[in-house]
Amino acid sequence: MSSRLTDVEGITDYSTSPLLAKYPRHSMSDGPSIKIGVLGATGTVGQRFITLLANHPWFVLHALGASPRSAGKPYKTAVNWKQTTRIPAAAQDLIVTECKPELFSECAIIFSGLDADVAGDIEAAFRAADLVVFSNAKNYRRDPLVPLIVPYVNPSHLAIVPQQQAAHSPALKRGFIVTNANCSTTGIVIPLSALEKAFGPIESLLVTTMQAISGGGYPGVPSLDVLDNVVPHIGGEEEKVEWEVLKILGGIAKGDDGTRSFDMHSKTPLRVSAACNRVPVIDGHTATVSIRFARRPPPSPQQVREALRSFTCDAQTLGCPNAPPKIIDVHEEPDRPQPRLDRYFQDGAGVSVGRIRQCPVLDIKFVCLSNNVSIGAATSSILNAELAVLKGVIAT
Repeated sequence: MSSRLTDVEGITDYSTSPLLAKYPRHSMSDGPSIKIGVLGATGTVGQRFITLLANHPWFVLHALGASPRSAGKPYKTAVNWKQTTRIPAAAQDLIVTECKPELFSECAIIFSGLDADVAGDIEAAFRAADLVVFSNAKNYRRDPLVPLIVPYVNPSHLAIVPQQQAAHSPALKRGFIVTNANCSTTGIVIPLSALEKAFGPIESLLVTTMQAISGGGYPGVPSLDVLDNVVPHIGGEEEKVEWEVLKILGGIAKGDDGTRSFDMHSKTPLRVSAACNRVPVIDGHTATVSIRFARRPPPSPQQVREALRSFTCDAQTLGCPNAPPKIIDVHEEPDRPQPRLDRYFQDGAGVSVGRIRQCPVLDIKFVCLSNNVSIGAATSSILNAELAVLKGVIAT
């Protein structure tokens, strides 16, 4: 799989971002050299972080954290590498450390690929040490002061970061946590956001997911359970989708005392019903979606197609290195999208949508497909960090 990283068009004056202006230029490009660390570096999400970050024009791998049994070893001997590309040269000889904040003090940004059973305490310790954490774990997604960001949808939620810092005891100057969404939620909310942007609020959503086995991590679902089978239950998944959609598509309300809070789409209440299934596909989450708009009459299928095709977002206009030139690919073929054919659209950073048609129960129905190990995981975290840098959210 090729890397899609490109130069940052339109950001030739790095003084527009305090963090970009602070750091020296990277030797392999004209971009700055911002030291970053990866927690959970030997796991499958951590491996994906390292693959994507190895040739980043701004970020430079500096510290890798994992369990005590991996600490002290070169990364190439500590990891059971499961990616389709070789271990990047930039990571091979880095010595793995334990996930302790003092060992990452030189890093401007920390990416967390930790499992949820250990992520909570470790990420909290890194934030308390005034370090910036972009997490793929679920632990802080429901925190009322932690942004839950899908980079193409709601980067405006970064506005709550100063309140998160002020609420910490003691107050933080730099540190904060930002999470990305559950892998299945991410692929759904991107086209929904495009449609709300074009046609106003959605008031009802019915979604059925067919989720790849890689979404369960490694070693994942036992082969005898998933081969020649569909498993109609993924623990906690339906609740995640139903709740996360509201936080992501909602806005930020400002109280009389000036404090901010996530409004959970309360201005136009959105009802969400999700059914989540595990299917024998390696990568790529598929979802069938039916929606009802608040507006009457609703848009036609052709209007929906045009809105999805024309969708653009801040990550593109600001010049995030990982932002693809096209976010949503709209298929006209009756049998697309398909995981095997479409999961690498934009190197996994885009979303494919097809079978857009009228719904006889609601208004519109369609099928969407996203790469759960790319835009559904590490790619989102990296894009969130790029947005935070460009928006000046990360203090120098």
